[in-house]
Amino acid sequence: MNVSEIAAKAKEASYVLAALPPEAKDRALNAMACALRVHADEILQANQLDLQATKEAVEAGKMKPALYERLKLTRDKLETVIRGVEEMVELPDPVGQVLSATELDEGLNLYKISCPIGLIGVIFEARPDVVPQIAALTAKSGNAVVLKGGKEAQHTNDALAKVLQNALSTVPGYPPYALNLIHSREESAQMLALDKYFDLIIPRGGNSLLAYVKANTKIPVLGHADGVCHIYVARSADLQMTKQICTDAKTQYPSACNSVETLLLDEAWPEPFKKDLLEHLVKHGVELFGGEDIAKLAPVSGPVADWHTEYGEKKLSVKQVKNILEAVEHINRYGSHHTDCILTANHDEVQVFMDLVDSAGVYHNASTRFADGYRYGFGAEVGISTGKTHARGPVGLVGLTIYKYKLYGNGQIVADYVGPNAKPFTHRKLGSK
Repeated sequence: MNVSEIAAKAKEASYVLAALPPEAKDRALNAMACALRVHADEILQANQLDLQATKEAVEAGKMKPALYERLKLTRDKLETVIRGVEEMVELPDPVGQVLSATELDEGLNLYKISCPIGLIGVIFEARPDVVPQIAALTAKSGNAVVLKGGKEAQHTNDALAKVLQNALSTVPGYPPYALNLIHSREESAQMLALDKYFDLIIPRGGNSLLAYVKANTKIPVLGHADGVCHIYVARSADLQMTKQICTDAKTQYPSACNSVETLLLDEAWPEPFKKDLLEHLVKHGVELFGGEDIAKLAPVSGPVADWHTEYGEKKLSVKQVKNILEAVEHINRYGSHHTDCILTANHDEVQVFMDLVDSAGVYHNASTRFADGYRYGFGAEVGISTGKTHARGPVGLVGLTIYKYKLYGNGQIVADYVGPNAKPFTHRKLGSK
């Protein structure tokens, strides 16, 4: 079956999914979680095949080590994903929510109701845990999906998709072709051309992937290009808190898009504090890049080649700034509008930073690694959106819904509301229907 045929069937499935009751969707989630746990061994075995091939590519210099880390699926990581699917059952159904209700006139009531987007295409690189996460999110939000993973994770993706598709087939009333997987670049290009079927494309990968997708489709695109996250250490920052947060943000999972990539130090922060912080990072395996002023504080590997750099590993750009306004200017100029943080004890500085930094996530005294749908309580996420569309930041269940207007009348016609004797509209706010 070619991509156009898959998309046509998936589109039909999306209409069925939009009307599924919450109980059916939750049953689908439980079935998927159970199947993932039962078939964990074969999924991990498939992942080992992908890891071996990727390891050889890394050793040959054809792939970055960060890609290998993103590809790795451990038993603990899989169990975390499974628990996320199970916890999604407890979340409220995002579909059918009354967002607003207005009486236009007596007996003529307008409701704004949340509904699924429809058919979503997701193109992603390396991370195979994307498959069950997105399968669960689209199931709960009533969307159909076509997934296209990178060739480096093909064995793992195939195993996951097979397990999940078989699980969904056991749920009464759940339509076939709700969850689909394609493989090749040619199929990806065909998907991007099918604007008559797809309602949204979500790329999860680097800047080149996002640029390619945007240049080759008429379908709306939701995603982020880079994760150039910053931490600004203000002059009143507590040293121990700063060491703890910066270390977590850089070393807890360096290849994540919410890992900090640039550290901005206020010139007025005490020099002994700066030396202590930077030496602490170096002891934790972080390689520093900065100018001569930074080299006087700690060992650096050289100057920063480009302030808009996403290392994806234990490397960190470091710069001193005069004040909070210079920090904000740097972040808005060189950042990726993903997640940026200020460390300070000054409330006024917090408000300035929060208001002026133009990012999807703006933090105070917390690691940038919190930028995640699971940690936000969304159950999971389809990705991070740094754009300014209907969804921004981690895109969870609500981000996979749109809305429609439902008008309930009793024979009203527009002609009665125009002309010299026009009836007036009441436009009175109502409770939910």
